[in-house]
Amino acid sequence: MVSTTTIAVIIFVAAYALIITEKVHRTIVGIVGAMLMILFGVLDQETAIRHIDFNTLGLLMGMMIIVNITSETGLFNFLAIWSAKKVKARPISLLVALSALTMVCSAFLDNVTTVLLTVPITFSITAQLRVDVKPYLISQILASNIGGTATLIGDPPNIMIGSAVGLNFMDFLANLSGIAVLIFILVELVLIAIYGKELHTQPDLQEKVMRLNAKSQIANPALLKKCLFVIALTIGLFVVHGYLGLQTATAALSGAGLLLLITYTRNEGMITKVLSKIEWTAIFFFAGLFVLVGALVETGVIKVLAAEAIKLTNGSVNATAMLILWMSAFASAFIDNIPFVATLIPLIQDMGQMGLSNLDPMWWSLALGACLGGNGTLIGASANVVVASMAAQRGKQISFLGFMKIAFPIMIMTIAVSSVYVWLRYLL
Repeated sequence: MVSTTTIAVIIFVAAYALIITEKVHRTIVGIVGAMLMILFGVLDQETAIRHIDFNTLGLLMGMMIIVNITSETGLFNFLAIWSAKKVKARPISLLVALSALTMVCSAFLDNVTTVLLTVPITFSITAQLRVDVKPYLISQILASNIGGTATLIGDPPNIMIGSAVGLNFMDFLANLSGIAVLIFILVELVLIAIYGKELHTQPDLQEKVMRLNAKSQIANPALLKKCLFVIALTIGLFVVHGYLGLQTATAALSGAGLLLLITYTRNEGMITKVLSKIEWTAIFFFAGLFVLVGALVETGVIKVLAAEAIKLTNGSVNATAMLILWMSAFASAFIDNIPFVATLIPLIQDMGQMGLSNLDPMWWSLALGACLGGNGTLIGASANVVVASMAAQRGKQISFLGFMKIAFPIMIMTIAVSSVYVWLRYLL
């Protein structure tokens, strides 16, 4: 008779293969995989539900609601045009300015939403300057993933790590924001070296951009004030949530609830519109994924993998941290970093139970590897795929190999810099 452990591994591997190949939508894979774990008796329903991290789901939903309402104000168009005018529409300076805007927004919003809002205005400005849009898009892809690395709420892997380990907003800011800024500067210098000679425009075209009115992009000033107030309040809650004994989901959903209350109190149509824009496919994918990984935890598979990893590195904290950093970077370049991180979190926790006393380097190595590794290929992160899709719709194809030729060496450089950072800060 086939053991539940074998069944769990078969279902998990099959689900992972389908997610990688994209033959079936990953949300369907997550839901069906989770249900198969229950139907085949690997988990009962109560245990499956216990493994779903509702803090992660609540945080994602709360931030999606806030971003969806804020996008109605025209704030992001305003910021893009304001950035272009600040650098006098000089093509190289514009590359850095739009990338910096993308990075900052991705640190405090989710990076997919950020690129959805910044890419259209990038097309508009580059078209007016008659410069190739591709360097700008590639730079924004890289910047979105670097920005997502910097904070607890910037990228789903960080949300998952913070929720599982109890790391708060300030922990991520203190440990990752500095290295993220340094890496962003290095990446922009490399991109300027690559593209600098081909980014030129005419003075009259620059003047045309300079005449754009950034303030006219604000469609609803009253709504914008409410959104900025709630965003500031929510970020404030993220900063102090650990001291108040609150979860991050409580902070995000409190902000979302307050913003709905003060904007669309009785407008059922707008409430329905905002809630319908929540990426429910992502939410259900996460829920299914937590159950899939939970099955490996319950059957002891994760514990065995942890023991093998410790054996491979001879229990060395230094070697284990470097293994996690580089392994997660290469894995995240070719497969979705969300299921990978979901698998590694319990594995690292089990390493702690097996004698590795200091797990801090492991968590920061996992965060850096998973988030920055997503820059390696066009399928490494959701933001990459979204930008490529938006470019294709506008007749600008970003090829897999064309992107990888630029981005993969840059990803290797960022992980090498991260290795030095982890070594100097946590391992010496």
